[in-house]
Amino acid sequence: TTKMANQDAAEVQISELDLLSSMFPYEEEFAVTDQLALVELKHYVENESAEVPSSKVQFILNIKTEVPNASTVEFSMSCALPFKYPTVLPEITVRSSLLSRSQQILLNSDLKTYLMQNFSGEPCILSAREWVKDHAAAYIDKGLSSFSMTASDATKSEVTTFTRLWIYSHHIYNKQKRKNIIDWAKELCLSGFCMPGKPGVVCVEGLQSSCEEFWSRIRRLTWKRILIRHREDVSLEGGGHAEIQKQRKFPTLEEKCFDAHGARGNHMDLGQLYNFLEEKGCADIFQMYFGVEGH
Repeated sequence: TTKMANQDAAEVQISELDLLSSMFPYEEEFAVTDQLALVELKHYVENESAEVPSSKVQFILNIKTEVPNASTVEFSMSCALPFKYPTVLPEITVRSSLLSRSQQILLNSDLKTYLMQNFSGEPCILSAREWVKDHAAAYIDKGLSSFSMTASDATKSEVTTFTRLWIYSHHIYNKQKRKNIIDWAKELCLSGFCMPGKPGVVCVEGLQSSCEEFWSRIRRLTWKRILIRHREDVSLEGGGHAEIQKQRKFPTLEEKCFDAHGARGNHMDLGQLYNFLEEKGCADIFQMYFGVEGH
């Protein structure tokens, strides 16, 4: 019966995601950020796998809403569906560059209360989106929405989060892609590393908005498969340049080749990758990528 209940929940998730993608066909409105989790979920439902999916399906819904003086404000809803959803609530975080940290916390807790009171056990992503569309603008400082923000103000309010993305790709061989990864990271002031070959590993760290811009560019290129394996967000008080530098684990962004072997010289020595990550204090990431303890 648990298997039945689990499968029912999984089916509800899939039909809700199908509905979202038909309602919001454009990536800038709706994008699944962890394709692998979605594939696992579908396999589970189609009985091709008895294993409960290992990761939650994650996606982003972007919402544009008008504020009273007719300017448009964008909110993004980052959603993750726990395996038992809809019997438990989805995990949703609403963000906007115009929200201060305290406004964001208040907005998210009010949204959660609304969902708890109205949707126990039912799919509720669309209702959450409607609620955000109708209510979120009210959480922005009245003073802020009355003038259009200048770029420097926008960056000031965004400097609060330091992000590190761990990106996994089926393979990275293409020279142009490798050049893009390095060039874009430089342009966006991101540090980290890129390990070409099969699999391909990219880590970027820096301002949250820069990491998100980097990801949106990278994933538009053609890949056999690419996804964010893990994401770290650190909220910085004050959030100045020095605070960000302090958080970095990598000084610059460089390509790392660990003694390649294999016919095409494209399989990296994962033991060396593990040692490299360990030196940087990121050894636990290895398991997230490869599902095995490093040695």
